[in-house]
Amino acid sequence: MSDSTARIVESVKALAALPGVGEKVDAAREACTQLRWHNALRRRIPEAAAESRVRGARASGELDGARLSVEIVRDLMRGAVTWHDDPDPVEQVMRGVIAATAETERLGPVVLNAPMQALARLHTAAAAGLVPDSELGRPRLDGEDCREFVEIGVAPPAAQARERLRGVVAVLAAASSLPVPVVAALAHAEIVTARPFTRGNGVVARAVERAVIQAGGLDPTGVAVPEMGHGTGGGPAYLGGLTAYARGDAAGVGLWLTHCCDAIVAGAAEGERIADAVLAGRLS
Repeated sequence: MSDSTARIVESVKALAALPGVGEKVDAAREACTQLRWHNALRRRIPEAAAESRVRGARASGELDGARLSVEIVRDLMRGAVTWHDDPDPVEQVMRGVIAATAETERLGPVVLNAPMQALARLHTAAAAGLVPDSELGRPRLDGEDCREFVEIGVAPPAAQARERLRGVVAVLAAASSLPVPVVAALAHAEIVTARPFTRGNGVVARAVERAVIQAGGLDPTGVAVPEMGHGTGGGPAYLGGLTAYARGDAAGVGLWLTHCCDAIVAGAAEGERIADAVLAGRLS
C-alpha cells in the first residue's frame, strides 16, 4: 500500500469512528445480510435485482424532482413503452436516471477497480441529451459551472471539483480496506457537494452508491434499494444531510454517514419486500 493510499485509509477510518457511526454501519451490514438469505434469492436474484433497479430509478428521479409511477418506470426499463419524441422536462431527467441506474448492473467490480472509468460511464448515461456531447463523461473544465444543488451552496470552482473527484477515485480504489457503507456514503456526498460535472451529479452519486454497495459485497445480490432509503424522510431530509456534510465539521459528516447507513437499512427492507413479491409471484 502506498503512503498516499495509507493516508486515505486512515482518514476514512477516522470518519468511520465518529460517534454513532460504527453502530449504524453494523446495522446496515445486518440488514443486508438478512436480505441476502431471503428464500426468493436462492434462485431468482436476477428478477429481484431488476425490480430493485426499477424502484431505485423511480426514487432517484423523485429526489431530483422528476416523478413517474413505478409501473411506468418498470415498462420503460424493460422496453415495453418508449419515450416521447419530444420529451418533457420530467422525461428528460428520468431518461438519464433510468439509463444510469441500468448501467450499474453492468459495472460490476469496475466501480472499485477502475473508478474513473465507472464515473465516466455513469455520467454519460445520466446526462446524455441534457448537456452537449462534449461534456459527457468528463469533469468540468475551468470556466464551466454547475447550477445543481444550489440549496447546499455554490458549486466549487472546476479545478477544486476535479481535485475532489480524484479524492473520490482514491477512496473507491481503497474500498477493500474500508467499511463499505462509509465508502459509498463519502463517494455520494463528495460528488454532490463538489459537483464535478456540469449536470447529473445527483444521479451519478446515487448510482455510484448503489454500485459500491453491490461491488463491495455489502449487498452482492443488488436487491437493496438505497435510493428509496434516501427518500424515506423526503427530499428535505436528504438535502439536510448533504448540507450538514458540506459544512465539513465532524458533526455534519457524522450526520450524513448515519443518514446513509439508515438509507441502506431502509433500502434492504424494501429489497425484502421485493423478494417477498417475487416469491409470491406478485410483481407486475
